[in-house]
Amino acid sequence: MKKLIALILVACALFYYYLEHDRPENVRIFRVGVECNFVPHNWEENRSTDANVPIMNHPGYYADGYDVQIAKLVAEALKAQLIVIKYDWEELLDALEHKQIDAVFSGMADTEERKQRAAFTDTYEIAKAEYTVMVRKNGPYVSAKSLLDLSGASILGQKGTNFDTVIDQIPNVNHLEPADTVADMIARLMNNKTDGIVVNLDTGQSYERLYSTNLTLIRFPEGAGFSLGFNGVCAGVRKEDTKLLNDINNAINSIPTRQRQRIMDQTISRVWENL
Repeated sequence: MKKLIALILVACALFYYYLEHDRPENVRIFRVGVECNFVPHNWEENRSTDANVPIMNHPGYYADGYDVQIAKLVAEALKAQLIVIKYDWEELLDALEHKQIDAVFSGMADTEERKQRAAFTDTYEIAKAEYTVMVRKNGPYVSAKSLLDLSGASILGQKGTNFDTVIDQIPNVNHLEPADTVADMIARLMNNKTDGIVVNLDTGQSYERLYSTNLTLIRFPEGAGFSLGFNGVCAGVRKEDTKLLNDINNAINSIPTRQRQRIMDQTISRVWENL
């Protein structure tokens, strides 16, 4: 794995050399690392649209998702050309530390562990992160108001994310093998393969509108839900890049909540159009 990462970093370094020497003068480049595999925050597709952005190191493929749409607005505020580079999840912070990208926009939460390696912006989610559980309206847990009320339930999360790790906060839970994507989670919930799925409240509200006939979210009162230990999805930059951190924060904070919600709703609509 280390050899593979090294080869990727060398290839990217060569690209950046030619990019810097061939680009027009006075055009700033803003290089963003994205996993391209975390719907609805980011994914890849094989046709160009008005919404997506070419993936520099995956010719013929394009990145879309909520992260990408926010990165586009940030690049615009920076008066920069956005370059999207795809990395596996575990490679993103390595690429940042090796200066192969300027920032991570990839559904990354500002956990204490990650703060040891990078500086994080303010959250660019619609609101501070809040996790909840989506259930079937005709299911046995539709009236749940706390994690205690979910005791004994079979609950599903997404592989490699905090959606999966928080499940064990539910007493006596049947922690199911995680799904690969949120789309898989919803399909399994609709098909009675799980009692509930863990989602972010922001994105969950959009899914709830799409599936209003069958699915609903549990609204936990203060102190009755999951304990997260982070603010939410943020952009990550190198710790020494304090000016860039400030510039990205200024750009993020200029995006009104209503616009963020509209971006999320439109993004999720595109997800289901492509299924």
